[in-house]
Amino acid sequence: MRCTLRGFICAVAIATATAGTSLAAASAPATIDQALAVLQSHRFVDLTHTFRPGIPHWKGAPNETVKTLYTIKKDGFRINEYCHIGQWGTHVDPPAHFHDGLWTVDQIPPKDMLMPLVVIDVHEKVAKNPDYVLQMSDVRAWEKKHGPIPRGAFVAMRTDWSKRWPDQTRMMNRDAKGVYHYPGWSLPVLKYLYETRHITASGHETTDTDPGSSTTKDDYSLESYILGLNHYQIELLAHLDRVPEAGGLVWVSFPKVGDGSGFPARVIAIVP
Repeated sequence: MRCTLRGFICAVAIATATAGTSLAAASAPATIDQALAVLQSHRFVDLTHTFRPGIPHWKGAPNETVKTLYTIKKDGFRINEYCHIGQWGTHVDPPAHFHDGLWTVDQIPPKDMLMPLVVIDVHEKVAKNPDYVLQMSDVRAWEKKHGPIPRGAFVAMRTDWSKRWPDQTRMMNRDAKGVYHYPGWSLPVLKYLYETRHITASGHETTDTDPGSSTTKDDYSLESYILGLNHYQIELLAHLDRVPEAGGLVWVSFPKVGDGSGFPARVIAIVP
């Protein structure tokens, strides 16, 4: 049986909505092997920055340090000791990052780590206005073109801000008065995505969910909103310009850190 990536995504959505029905059985790949063959026939795009000391990071974070404890020349193997905060490089923010009693990194269900990928592209607007925040008109335009945002999707905001990497000064874009100027989400959009479309997670290329004009004042209310719903997010994504707006999958992975409040993540898109 021949199956396209888009067809596989549709089958997953149908199976989720109509589990046990003949429609799901007729549409889904017959075996896991067939599903894997479909995935492997498509492009894999790494949406992850390589992390190391000195990379761009949230203003309150210390720099990473790396110490070599054993070397191949002396010991026959190499072991490095890495010291960095959880929110380092491309990383996952679990609900427990902001809210006691909600999911920690190790409690995020594996089923919530493979999702349909939705990319809302506003990079041209951001190029004209670095303080741009995602509007409902942007979401409506996406849905007019591609249809309703799938339930359980991962929604990424493409701003091309990641092209400023690895320059911390350009990423933060602070003016002479100390105000940060970088794009962010808006509450109406987030409420629509999470409460109406019931997405699983979201992500962006900047250091924060909230725009720079808000984080300058230590206002992280939008990030708190997402995490307060017991959903997670990914920050500091890369290469969203290499993936389509619709029709792909995203695989989000990270170590299973006990009681983790955040950790570097590996994010891979599988696209036509």
